Amino acid sequence: MAKPRIKELYLAEIVPSLKEKFQYKSIMEVPKLQKIVINKGIGAATADKKLVDVGVEELTTISGQKAVATYAKNSISNFKLREGMPIGAKVTLRGNKMYEFLDRLLSVSLPRVRDFRGVKDKGFDGRGNYTLGIKEQIIFPEISIDKVANITGMDITFVTTANSDEESFELMKAFGMPFASKNNN
Repeated sequence: MAKPRIKELYLAEIVPSLKEKFQYKSIMEVPKLQKIVINKGIGAATADKKLVDVGVEELTTISGQKAVATYAKNSISNFKLREGMPIGAKVTLRGNKMYEFLDRLLSVSLPRVRDFRGVKDKGFDGRGNYTLGIKEQIIFPEISIDKVANITGMDITFVTTANSDEESFELMKAFGMPFASKNNN
């Protein structure tokens, strides 16, 4: 099986450029992408349990890997939410599937966003991870617009081995993440 295109780019170009920029002694110090977690909270699931099944099915279609339902950890009476109720869906991608999803996200899905001016660079958590919010699941070509009942969003978290936001930002930029320029934020 061939390596994904973006993984080859990482090994051939990104590793040497980051090693030089941050003065790493070994290529093992260069930050890498560990996993991508796609998470979809479904608030209306407290009223209609079938919405979670639809969310799991959509994430499975988008990622190419079986998604799982997520369950409430606490009961919140104001939201009619009891502990153990299904309230969302998530999928964790690693290895080649992770790189293939990243490639599709950057080259096909993000350019389909209406009025796209780049992604915000405010999603870094201080530990080298980046979270991107997507407002509509229909930007993914795998989702048929005709079959979508509700337009929902999702969070995509890129977990890296970077030690700082600066290293993570440079890694994501090197992969081709289209960050918005400062005057657009």
